[in-house]
Amino acid sequence: MKTRILALALTFSLLLGVPALAAENSTDNFVRSKTYAGEFSDLSAGSVFYENVAALYEYGLSVGKGDGTFGLKDSMTVGQIVIFAARIRSLYRTGDAEAGPNAYGGDGDTSTAARYLRYLQAEGVLGTELDGSLTATATRAQVAHVLANTLPAEVLPTVNDELVTEGYASRKFITDVTEYTDYYQDILFLYRTGISVGSDATGSYLPNRPITRGAAAAMLTRMVDPSLRLTPAWNVDSVWSAAGTTLGDLVESGKYIAAPTTSEEMDESIRYMLSNNQNTLTLRYSNISPLGARKVMDQALSIVKSYVEQCYNAVTCNYTNSGTVTLTFSAANVGDRIQTYRESAMAAAISVHDELWSTGQITAGMTEYEKAKVYYTWICDNCVYDHDAGDQSLSHIAYGLFQDGAAVCDGYTGAYNMLLKLEDIDCTALSNSSHIWTVATLDGVQYHIDTTWGDSGTSADYDFFAMTPAQSWSYHRW
Repeated sequence: MKTRILALALTFSLLLGVPALAAENSTDNFVRSKTYAGEFSDLSAGSVFYENVAALYEYGLSVGKGDGTFGLKDSMTVGQIVIFAARIRSLYRTGDAEAGPNAYGGDGDTSTAARYLRYLQAEGVLGTELDGSLTATATRAQVAHVLANTLPAEVLPTVNDELVTEGYASRKFITDVTEYTDYYQDILFLYRTGISVGSDATGSYLPNRPITRGAAAAMLTRMVDPSLRLTPAWNVDSVWSAAGTTLGDLVESGKYIAAPTTSEEMDESIRYMLSNNQNTLTLRYSNISPLGARKVMDQALSIVKSYVEQCYNAVTCNYTNSGTVTLTFSAANVGDRIQTYRESAMAAAISVHDELWSTGQITAGMTEYEKAKVYYTWICDNCVYDHDAGDQSLSHIAYGLFQDGAAVCDGYTGAYNMLLKLEDIDCTALSNSSHIWTVATLDGVQYHIDTTWGDSGTSADYDFFAMTPAQSWSYHRW
């Protein structure tokens, strides 16, 4: 009888407009209890994040700043983000945004944010990693870290999981976030749950930039309101295609230094040339001697050979008494035809890359190690060593491998590095007086890979794939 009376009382209270008892651990507690009616003087219907800021007010999570503005472009501190997250957590858990944090006040701590932080720590949302940082300006990465664990996983379904996994793994989207980025898993979680879609067409997250109050409002309201969550407008069906890539795109842009004196400075100038798809580098030294010009030429050629995928293995040098040194790179005995060979090699590499993706031999979910092994196998299966190659042979450049299926070590390594770089895998060529091979960073670990020696039998020999530096040294010292 008492149960029936209680049920009738609850029904009666609802009919009268009196709120019923809040549920525990329920999204039913996320209710727009107010209506935004222009309370923030800096917010209009045309403002970026208008819908989100208005929702933040209506959910009772913010009343803005003391001057009557919301401060859309103002930065936020770590403590302010912690306060918002704690309110959302408490509202979900108890139906009251302040009930949870209020239980952790006192202890003589005058910091407003401290009790909110202690509440989140007691709830297991945060550890001690943000202690001492509450007054610091919050980065977007820190915001992701705070928000990622604010609500239970079942409240934030990963509705964009497949899209984000494929887009991120292809390195076409969210390219400013890597496994070395602080809280990168938390950042990706925001994309997977629709809390963030990034700041541009490629989904850049800008992890080290300060968060603005407007951007924070967008993320916070998507936490409590599923209707505000977003799906990235990414065309992942075509992200695997490397069409349009040039050899210059495979080189990190360098800075032009007119008179490089160190290997590092020469590398900058060489990368400047290569990234601009050029093969001529003009340098200027004061009163350079013939011996000095020769040293410059030899140093430049040595560095160019580390970018073996570019198909350059020869250089001519012209210099004047005034100190102008002009270096022109090509392949042995091909002259101006080198540009045709480069373009053909690049087109062939793109075709191999796209074929392996379209047939599912390479997929977005694969690690760099796994992708590199697929390309290693392809090289070994589609090339033979050219025992008859002379110094002028095209087997010394990637073109020979792709077009004729024959190569020597620099052709093998050039073609392999070209394929790896189409996957944005960091790699270079390492050589000694008689051999050259690949050094690649796969999933954060450096490996030596020798496709030439790996192709010494009837099938790929994986003893020469992903060698440690010590193992590589035992085969060929450098």
